[in-house]
Amino acid sequence: MSEGVNYKVWTMCMIQDGDSILLLDRQHDSFKGFIPPGGKVEFPESFVEAAIREVKQETGLTVSNLIYKGLYEYVNPAKNDRYMIFNYLTRDFTGTLLDDSPEGKPLWVPIAEAHNLPMQTSIKRRFPYFFEEGTFEIHVEWDDEFNKEGKVTIRKT
Repeated sequence: MSEGVNYKVWTMCMIQDGDSILLLDRQHDSFKGFIPPGGKVEFPESFVEAAIREVKQETGLTVSNLIYKGLYEYVNPAKNDRYMIFNYLTRDFTGTLLDDSPEGKPLWVPIAEAHNLPMQTSIKRRFPYFFEEGTFEIHVEWDDEFNKEGKVTIRKT
């Protein structure tokens, strides 16, 4: 890893049940919209362990057989920040869904209708890749001067 770079690592796990997915209707702080469960990776846990833990905390469900779908990252060269989000998909889960979660109300949503929901650009951009064969890598350079996304590179394998 490069010296002086601030690495921040998260996971996200899309849970699929037939033609539906589980999303959280998040309506607090500056990150509003429908999101899959996920969160920060705590050291020294693995990325998969973090995804399983975050899903349990946010939905009440226990997931297994996670399929790695790809990496989404933001880099801000002006601040030496690199935010990395490891993305997973699963169709295997047990447990009872929480009525409400600190991150938002969990809702089963038809996959075909999910793109109509309000979502952050980063989630909307990677959403279709969860349901395609292969993996993805999305690299976004943040333009600190204009406080917006700059160059976006998408690779699929």
